[in-house]
Amino acid sequence: MMEKADPAQKLYNRMRLWEFPDQYVVEPTDGSSGSFLAISRVDGSMNLIDEIPHCSSLRVPKIRTIFGVVGMLKLLAGSYLLVITERECVGSYLGHPIFKISSMKVFPCDQSLKNSSEEQKKMETEFYRLLNVAERTPGLYFSYDVNITLSTQRLHDLGDESKLLPLWRQADPRFLWNNYMMEVLIDNKLDPYLLPVVQGNILFSVPILSLNWSSGFQNFQAAIGKDILDVMLIARRCTRRTGTRMWRRGADSDGYVANFVETEQIVQLNGHTASFVQVRGSIPLLWDQIVDLTYKPKFEIVRLEEAPRVVDRHFLDLRKKYGNIVAVDLINKHGGEGRLCEKFGDAMQHIASDECEIFAL
Repeated sequence: MMEKADPAQKLYNRMRLWEFPDQYVVEPTDGSSGSFLAISRVDGSMNLIDEIPHCSSLRVPKIRTIFGVVGMLKLLAGSYLLVITERECVGSYLGHPIFKISSMKVFPCDQSLKNSSEEQKKMETEFYRLLNVAERTPGLYFSYDVNITLSTQRLHDLGDESKLLPLWRQADPRFLWNNYMMEVLIDNKLDPYLLPVVQGNILFSVPILSLNWSSGFQNFQAAIGKDILDVMLIARRCTRRTGTRMWRRGADSDGYVANFVETEQIVQLNGHTASFVQVRGSIPLLWDQIVDLTYKPKFEIVRLEEAPRVVDRHFLDLRKKYGNIVAVDLINKHGGEGRLCEKFGDAMQHIASDECEIFAL
């Protein structure tokens, strides 16, 4: 039996964060009725409380407004809370607002580091410095009301029971950026605080027939006669095998490729919705490109004998998730990529079928 969402337990969309000496308290301030979330600053433990603790006039807690709890991250010797401190509404989807995260903040909430060795403290300090980079992670989006990890078709195909689940239970884990950070909140059954976050880009149309590049968005809208055509583009970045160019290449032994992105174009006209989905990713072979001082580092194919199995797993997974596939080969046929192209073509020989057509450009 699947766990259904309590209609009264919607995601909190505005909260107040109280910083007490021994704990943080998250108070919903959006008119929702519910308990407050208390997070210990000693060991990171969580529990629900019914009222704000009494505070001494000598130690007035700092209070700030937040718009979501992204999750909790456990490092070497401490736990850290990540919250949304600023958001920007960038448009609406199926009548629900979509927000972009403008700013986040990390709060340490575990004092076990005090009893750690000097080497552990040094490593923790470096990890914490890297964690601060997460506060500035670009391209993070969320909605309090609609699941943006799923394409329009998959959202439509959800069964009635699935649609009653909390958003985090409906989410596709491939595109759930804060999947790992939500685990502690999930274990504590804190559904109203479990906010799914997607990394990628979302472009919306606006009611003008022109281009507007403000805020990093390409806003556009088209007219067909008297009818207005609304266009929305969503790029969802997969959380598996992410990395910068050259540092993360190819596939793993299960066929999951580096830097996989699902892009969806949604067109709405007179109450009708059409969606086109395409995906891209690194060449599904076991290969790498070691960064050196050359302009274009050499490609190296490893465990070539496993190529057919890896390619087969990759496309089997795609067919399960998307149905019939049209694969477009954009690999350079010359130079260092030429050998990759050749080996990929060899591995694809037994893949091509009516369910998977392949075109090379």
